[in-house]
Amino acid sequence: MKTSFAFGLALAGLLHLAPALAATTIAPDHKHLQYTGRIDNGYARGPTLSFAGTQIAGRFTGTSLAIVLDDERGQNFYNVFLDGETERPIILQADKGTKTYVVANGLAPGEHTFRIFKRTEGAEGPTVFKGLELDDKADLLPPPARPSRRIEFFGDSITSGMGNEAPDDGRDDLAKDKNAYMSYASITARALKAEAHITSQSGIGVMISWFPFTMPDFYDQSNAVGDNDSKWDFSKWTPDVVVINLMQNDSWLIGRDHKLQPEPDDAQRVAAYQRFVARIRSLYPKAYIVCALGSMDATREGSPWPGYVKSAVVSLARAGDKRIDTIFFPFTGYGAHPRVKQHQANAEMLTAFIRKKMGW
Repeated sequence: MKTSFAFGLALAGLLHLAPALAATTIAPDHKHLQYTGRIDNGYARGPTLSFAGTQIAGRFTGTSLAIVLDDERGQNFYNVFLDGETERPIILQADKGTKTYVVANGLAPGEHTFRIFKRTEGAEGPTVFKGLELDDKADLLPPPARPSRRIEFFGDSITSGMGNEAPDDGRDDLAKDKNAYMSYASITARALKAEAHITSQSGIGVMISWFPFTMPDFYDQSNAVGDNDSKWDFSKWTPDVVVINLMQNDSWLIGRDHKLQPEPDDAQRVAAYQRFVARIRSLYPKAYIVCALGSMDATREGSPWPGYVKSAVVSLARAGDKRIDTIFFPFTGYGAHPRVKQHQANAEMLTAFIRKKMGW
């Protein structure tokens, strides 16, 4: 993956300085653009990507492709996949402000596909998509068919893919090393041929976070940049499966650091988690809910936190919820954020679990 990163970053970083060759402008509201994920369309400057894993895809004619982005902070990274090539994406680091990035030039004439995938999350700020530039007389074609299956993931840094491409023995909090495409969530969705929404934020918890808001404050936003007043319309997209992987940060901030005072007892911890799951159930009455935890040290041997999740799920099941279960990704002793190899192992477990439960 590091070779791919270096190659793609250099390419994207240089090509946006190239002279514009395009003559056909594609507006962000073009009917053939396919958006995936929570896109904030209430932003005055245009459709805004902030959640990890948000995507724009399409099919186009011609020999070149340029992407126009307006990035607020210059901290976001994107994978750009051309013609289905997923092993060596162009990795684009967005500069601050409005820039045109030439990501393909000299392609063979004819039909091509593209997919723009947000590697980073709300912590890196929002990016406004301003459209595309194509060759003279080129155009967009009807987009690829969407997957019929849908999975939504609610989670923290593990779900976002924080540090998953960092060296095993290095720091893992740099934006360049986040790659939501290689998180267990995205890997699972691809394995199951499902469309994914990733509603996650590094550092977030159910009762307490490393900042002043929690997942019960954040889960209903259409914009992932902090705690804000944006509202996601849950009627726009309904998942078949919901995966909730939370409580890792609660386990540190409450169980280890005792930062939440008065400190909730066991029953209150179970109740807080149960309230959030019940809220998700009220939004998605027919979805199969998978309450997960791991693979960091909240699932270490002797940890009480899997028990809290299990107790909440048992209570909900006893109250009549028959489409809910748990899965725990084992702690392997690796104390940092999971790297790609751990994400792949977790995705393998989760894929098999969902396939069995859903008959997929």
